[in-house]
Amino acid sequence: MLRLSKLADYAAVLLVQLDRHDELATSGVLAGETGVPEPTVAKILKGLAGGGFVVSQRGARGGYRLARSLDTISIAQVIGAMDGPIAVTTCVEGRVCEASGLCALSGNWDMVNDAIVRTLDSITLADMGRGRRGADHARAPAGASATL
Repeated sequence: MLRLSKLADYAAVLLVQLDRHDELATSGVLAGETGVPEPTVAKILKGLAGGGFVVSQRGARGGYRLARSLDTISIAQVIGAMDGPIAVTTCVEGRVCEASGLCALSGNWDMVNDAIVRTLDSITLADMGRGRRGADHARAPAGASATL
């Protein structure tokens, strides 16, 4: 089973929720709207700002806004920003596992990994956010993680 990390899952939820704001949104507001704990929201937003997905503004009226449109942000980009490169096995990551000399599949996982990356890169956050409006639908269940 392939699983997204909670941080990647929550990052996607937060970006889609942030798009629903006309003004800046604070980490506390986003936490309340999504059910993601505020310290986790703050950590994710800091990472997303570093990756150029959101822009932060300091001060009494500060907060976060999207740096670019959801239709330009792919699921693969969000996963990469939170978890690093997508790799289904160790050998896809360019490392040699202890069984590489005996493994009949050594090096062949690349085509599987490439197909997964292409698929995730073809799905944008705008695609993910369509048809599910309102805070009730955006709320992430406690302990949720997406399964591929």
